[in-house]
Amino acid sequence: MEIKNTNHIYKNELNASEKFAIWITDKIGTIGFFLIIFSWTILWLSWNMFAPNHLRFDPYPAFVLWLFISNMIQIFLMPLLMVGQNLQAKRAEIRAENDYIVNIKAEKEIITLLNEIKELKDMVAKRS
Repeated sequence: MEIKNTNHIYKNELNASEKFAIWITDKIGTIGFFLIIFSWTILWLSWNMFAPNHLRFDPYPAFVLWLFISNMIQIFLMPLLMVGQNLQAKRAEIRAENDYIVNIKAEKEIITLLNEIKELKDMVAKRS
């Protein structure tokens, strides 16, 4: 059994849209993205509640435009996130399989070393 670099295997199998989905998943799942969305929401709602009446563009309390944009962001991001998570799960499966192969090899080598140590102990015991 050959030990492989699972990162190269995984990356070589991905097409452009899958790489994009993973990139989105990596970026969306950060505190930075949360802070951007949170700040945008606070700024939008505050502006449309407290700015002078002639400068408000999304009337309080409905915020219809804000709701529309928020829903569009969710509609586009949710499928991309799900695809990205599925691809990351596939990568984890490849890595787990490779780890299993490495563990089997390591176990065989440990058994060999233990047998050799036992033989050496027996040889030392015979000479004593």
